[in-house]
Amino acid sequence: MNRDLALNLVRVTETAALRAAKYMGRGDKNAADQAAVDGMRQMFDTLCIEGTVVIGEGEMDEAPMLYIGEKIGCRDGDAPKVDIAVDPLDGTNLIAKGRPNAIAVVALAPEGCLLHAPDMYMDKLAVGPKGKGVVDITAPLEDNIRNLSKALDKDISDLTITMLDRPRHEKTIARIRTMGARIKLFGDGDVAAAIATGFEHTGVDMLLGIGGAPEGVIAAVAMKCLGGDFQGRLVAYSQEEKERCLKMGIEDMNRVFYLNDLVKSNEAFFAATGVSDGELLRGVVYYGNNKARTHSVIMRAETGTIRFIEAIHRLDKKPDYAI
Repeated sequence: MNRDLALNLVRVTETAALRAAKYMGRGDKNAADQAAVDGMRQMFDTLCIEGTVVIGEGEMDEAPMLYIGEKIGCRDGDAPKVDIAVDPLDGTNLIAKGRPNAIAVVALAPEGCLLHAPDMYMDKLAVGPKGKGVVDITAPLEDNIRNLSKALDKDISDLTITMLDRPRHEKTIARIRTMGARIKLFGDGDVAAAIATGFEHTGVDMLLGIGGAPEGVIAAVAMKCLGGDFQGRLVAYSQEEKERCLKMGIEDMNRVFYLNDLVKSNEAFFAATGVSDGELLRGVVYYGNNKARTHSVIMRAETGTIRFIEAIHRLDKKPDYAI
């Protein structure tokens, strides 16, 4: 696929971030999410792709735009056919409460190359490039911690493991503390938390725990671009969720989805723009005179290129960004 597609994708996440950031701290997560969806959908129509949303805001009857199965892009005869995974606002609660680490995210790969993950939970493990090949989600937690410690040349006491702050993780947290590793809990937004493992400056070494399966696929694209690793197992809490898995052809609920199961091509792209300030990306800042600043990251798996873009927008000249 054309490498310029990466730069066009960042316009999609910039628009979503600029729209959503207007709702920072206003306590209305649904309005913030809808603003991000509207902005992202509008900008997608300017891209020369024949895209199908495989990870979106829900099924057609649940989401008016960016629903699973929706066709987006200009869709002319020469446009590449692609799978698209979106999270217009990863961290809706974060932005509603004015908290850090909310981002707007898009991932893209050739048609048929992204796992069509159902809207259910996934047990996840993510590590950066130095951890690739030394941890396995099927191995005991203690072995993974010891192996990662050796690979990173860090004492276990210097490792930082990040997890969603949920009651379901209490036993895992206790085991990690027994090992002596550091723990960093977060409330929402596990796409950003997984990506943080791929950048040494964040100080995060591994992500563990159960979160959304769709977000897992998006994070997996980023980890493929970064040269890191991501593994997951679907977690069914109800009979309905088990039936969803069976419809996907997944009969073994213990099946591990490794990185190449989740993202089957190296022709994958990832883009994210900060909505509120975080470890990886700074949030949207509005200046006077209809100006705003965004901070984004764009990645390409084929080349391993990672670009950070800080942009100043003249919103009076870019009405699509500002609505």
